[in-house]
Amino acid sequence: MSLEVKASAPGRVNLIGEHTDYNHGFVLPTSIPQTTHVTLKKRNDRRVEATSCQVNDENRISYLLGEEIPSSSWGTYLQGITQILSATGFSLSGFEAKITSTVPMGSGLSSSAALEVSIIRGLRELFELSLTDVEIAQICQRIENEFVGARVGIMDPMACSLAGTGQALFLDTQNLTYRQIHLPSSMELIVINSGVAHRNVGGGYNERRNQCEEVCSRLGIQSLRELTIADLPRLQTLPHILVRRARHVITENDRVIQTVAALESGNLLKVGELFQQSHLSMRDDYEVSIAEIDLLVELACSTANVYGARLTGGGFGGSIVAITQKGKALEAAHEIAKRYQESSYCKPTVLVPLESV
Repeated sequence: MSLEVKASAPGRVNLIGEHTDYNHGFVLPTSIPQTTHVTLKKRNDRRVEATSCQVNDENRISYLLGEEIPSSSWGTYLQGITQILSATGFSLSGFEAKITSTVPMGSGLSSSAALEVSIIRGLRELFELSLTDVEIAQICQRIENEFVGARVGIMDPMACSLAGTGQALFLDTQNLTYRQIHLPSSMELIVINSGVAHRNVGGGYNERRNQCEEVCSRLGIQSLRELTIADLPRLQTLPHILVRRARHVITENDRVIQTVAALESGNLLKVGELFQQSHLSMRDDYEVSIAEIDLLVELACSTANVYGARLTGGGFGGSIVAITQKGKALEAAHEIAKRYQESSYCKPTVLVPLESV
């Protein structure tokens, strides 16, 4: 039997810069400990056989290369990978894949991007594909946009492909230039899953993107990246809903730049303030938060040693991210989760920091 290869990719949490990537703006994600692992082995035919050890039902799929069909199961991402790679000109034969993952699905932590990046990394080695890490991320975006039907930006696969441990990826999605920002040793991250799953394919996400494109069309610009805080008065000619959508993107880009500066100077109070401003903008202007997420953020911000918190990911459920003093994250996270569960009907999960083994 043919060579067996192993590959992996981490999930990500976006510190700040939400819904800016498909507007050619700035983002600041970082990797999380949860990871997707894949083992691949060549077959002598055109069939793909894959098993996921994370999914309780529909955990095995089988299909022929060239006969990929989108579906609502996790297998649609694998079929998207082989369809897009083939359409790009790469030659594949059949293969077997065994997938295991600790990145929770529907949590806003890029479970799909981690799956895609890990599999393509494995296929790159298995079939000797000439692909850079950035090109892998670009293919992942095409899979989501063209096959899965989610009009997501480039941030998630770039983060899963390039983000390092203890660093944040400061990415300009307009030209894909990036640099790693070292996270201050005086801070710790908290990530808590609300227990309400989110989905990018739903109408809300694509609707926001369409609204941003309508703003650009009305103002005669290519993308909202062209506008800065000084351009906010230009929005007043637009319908109020478009004003709010554009205002979020413009101010969020500015917040990313301010957050990078605050992290590099170790000003965690400023980072926390920017987190809270970002959440309010997502809640009120972009309208992608939900009551459960708002409650989690409110509880986090009222917890001792927490500088600030915000919804992370595309919204409509998922997770929050918060920053705390070094050594205080686990205690604060458990307190937030306990108070949240007592105040809602949802069961939260503390994802970061991991419990000590």
